[in-house]
Amino acid sequence: MDKHPHLAGKLWLVGAGPGDPDLLTLRAARLLASADLVVHDGLVGDGVLALIPPHVERVSVAKQRSRHTMKQELINELLIRETLAGKQVVRLKGGDPFIFGRGGEELDAARKSGVTVEVVPGITAAAGCAAQAGLPLTHRDDASAVSFVAGQCKDLTDQDWSGLAGHGRTLVIYMGLATASAIADKLIADGVSPDLPVAVVERGTTTDARVLRTLLADLGDLVAREKVASPALIIVGKVAARADALDCLGAPGVVAQIRDFI
Repeated sequence: MDKHPHLAGKLWLVGAGPGDPDLLTLRAARLLASADLVVHDGLVGDGVLALIPPHVERVSVAKQRSRHTMKQELINELLIRETLAGKQVVRLKGGDPFIFGRGGEELDAARKSGVTVEVVPGITAAAGCAAQAGLPLTHRDDASAVSFVAGQCKDLTDQDWSGLAGHGRTLVIYMGLATASAIADKLIADGVSPDLPVAVVERGTTTDARVLRTLLADLGDLVAREKVASPALIIVGKVAARADALDCLGAPGVVAQIRDFI
C-alpha cells in the first residue's frame, strides 16, 4: 500500500452528535454536503443522515452488542482504500469521534497508511443528554469532577472505578444498560452510597427521549421495570437529583430521599 499522502483524497473523522440534527456542527454539515463517501455508524440519527445528498455514496457499518456488520480492522481498510483512491471520505460517528467512538484507532490507521486525515468534534452523549434533561454535570454545590466510563467493557468487575463516583463527583456511564445491575453492585461495593441519585436518559436529544430518575440501589431494577432501551446514558451523582425527570423509584416513600440531596 502506498505510504505517501494522496494529493486529492482526504479522510474526515466527524462527530454526528447525540441524535438531534440541530446539534450537528456547521463544519460537519458542510462536509456531508461535499463528501464523495460517508461511512456511518448505526447510532447516527436519521435526521443527520437525511442531510447527506442523494448522490453521495454511503456505507453503514452499524454495530450492535455482540454483533458487528464489519470488524474494525475492515472499517479501517475501507476508509484507507477509498481515501487513497482520491475520494473525500467522511467517517460519521455518533457523538464525538474520540469518546468511545474508536476514532483514535481509525486515526492511527490513517496516519500509518499515509492518509491525510482531520478530526471534526461532535457533541458527546453526556453533554447532549444532560442538557436536554436540565442536569448540570458540574455544579458548585454538588460536583467539581466528571468521569466518563464504558459499561459494556469485558470483565467489568476488573475495571477500577474507585473514586469516580460519590461525594463531589459525577459519573457518566455509556453503554451500561445490559450491565446496569452489575454496575450498581460494583459502585456500592466500592463504597458509594446506595441512596445516591441516578438518572437514565433514553434516546437523548430526540423528540421521544425519556429521562428517568431513581437511586443507585434501584438502578438495575429500574432498567428492567421501565424496559429502558438502547441508546441510553446513565448518570450517577448528586447532580442527577436536579434533572427534569420522572421519579421511578421501586420502593414507596423514597422520593423524599432524592429531594434531600438538592
